[in-house]
Amino acid sequence: MTHCPLDAGWRLCDITGMTSEQSPIRRRKLADEVEERILAFIRENRLKPGDWLPSERELMSQYQVGRPAIREAMQNLHRMGVAEIKHGERPRVAEPSFDMMAEQMAQTMRHLLSHNAATMEHLKEARATFETQMARIAATRSRPGDVVGLKEILQRQKEMQAEPHRFMEFDARFHAAIAAISGNPIFASLSQALFEWLAQFHIEMVQKQGLEKLTLTEHEAIVEAIEAHDADLAARHMADHLNRANTLYHQDNLTG
Repeated sequence: MTHCPLDAGWRLCDITGMTSEQSPIRRRKLADEVEERILAFIRENRLKPGDWLPSERELMSQYQVGRPAIREAMQNLHRMGVAEIKHGERPRVAEPSFDMMAEQMAQTMRHLLSHNAATMEHLKEARATFETQMARIAATRSRPGDVVGLKEILQRQKEMQAEPHRFMEFDARFHAAIAAISGNPIFASLSQALFEWLAQFHIEMVQKQGLEKLTLTEHEAIVEAIEAHDADLAARHMADHLNRANTLYHQDNLTG
């Protein structure tokens, strides 16, 4: 909003110069209204995961709207991870899912990475900061079984050096396993989501053919520091590992 020209007085107008009295009132979609009401119903009735929600017919009768609006609202709630929908059954309140949360974030990030070049630099910085802290926490909290798991992933990754796609798959598992040592499932989901965003839009950031042995050497150094419970060293090895990848990505793009 801004001030209108003098001949319009001091009334507020929008960016087109129209006064607030002249601006059209935008009607909300019925599905959006239904969605808000169902969310309010869940809150007010303190429904828990697994509890039944009203049937499609009951919602149509209660809100006096047609089936398309109810179905669109319920599909939106399903995508949000709030409602569980199964054919032939009433919808239920869904179990909370960190993976669903990460997937929703991934959809938004894919859109940003496709249309905003600056987002990549922000994502690289966020990933380096996040992964470095994950390595630090892992070194502090790791137990023998955690280290065994990391070494098993590394062994499988070594076996996949001739298969780039599979090698990258175990790379993702390695970073997610480090985040999982924290005991916080949100960290593990975020690690997986970060890797998948990069793999889909900038695969050079997570896979550099010809440098598999270097990647494995860096991973081994990270594991050794975690096993020794040396938080500073683990963080430093992780930062070096990711900064090396970022530098190579930047050099490739300058050359290209």
